[in-house]
Amino acid sequence: MTSTLLTVAPTGAETAKADCSALPTTLDELVETAKRCEAAGAAMIHVHIRDAEHRPTLDLGRLTDTVTALRENTALIVQLSTGGAVTDPYDHRLRVLDAAPDSCSLTMGTVNFGDDVFMNPWPFVTQLYQLTQEREIVPEFELFDLGQVAALQRLLDKFGLPYGGKVHCDLVMGVPGGMPGTADALVAAVNGLPDAVTSWSATGVGRTTLPVAFAALSKGGHLRVGMEDTLTLAKGRPVTHNAELVERAAALATLAQRPSMSPDEARDLLNIKRR
Repeated sequence: MTSTLLTVAPTGAETAKADCSALPTTLDELVETAKRCEAAGAAMIHVHIRDAEHRPTLDLGRLTDTVTALRENTALIVQLSTGGAVTDPYDHRLRVLDAAPDSCSLTMGTVNFGDDVFMNPWPFVTQLYQLTQEREIVPEFELFDLGQVAALQRLLDKFGLPYGGKVHCDLVMGVPGGMPGTADALVAAVNGLPDAVTSWSATGVGRTTLPVAFAALSKGGHLRVGMEDTLTLAKGRPVTHNAELVERAAALATLAQRPSMSPDEARDLLNIKRR
């Protein structure tokens, strides 16, 4: 791999706007963030949305408007979260695909998430996967632990390849309850990936952001960064804009002699439909 796919996850569902005023929670803020992050080197945006009170929501109208606005203002691959918040019901999470994103997240199992539980039972996982195949939406398989790496093999064995034929996954590391954000854990997870996997990225949550980024680049992987996953650049240095995290990731990728790829290059990597 000669270049690096940079994904930005700008908002998430965990941080309250009242606790972090820089978090992009309105549509205007999200579009502005997407444009700056694209200029900084991002090729894909992983999207959670908020309602008028800045609370996490999976409102279909808002999701559709968000996808439309991001496509009108950027060339980024638009990936919607089907995880939402840990309290979102399964039918609302499936309905995310009705907004017709380019890609969606697909978490491969249930995981403790801090004090909460992020529920992804097998019947839900398989239903969501088959819907992505029918809708021609490219999934990104989110892997929080080694058991979910094995579950990905099980899914592919039973239901075949995703739409487009490429298999891209993201190692989500450093979540309290999931695998740690260490080089050893990353290598173990990568070594266990199914042979069908064609590309992978890694996300280091909180203070594991940099260790995971270094390990992923050295192992040939791609990077996801953003305020969904970390709110500080260093001790005592809060992030003031998602573009700062993308700029740092792009600089690391350049140092690794794998500079950030364009959205069109990322579409080719993931075999995403031109819409």
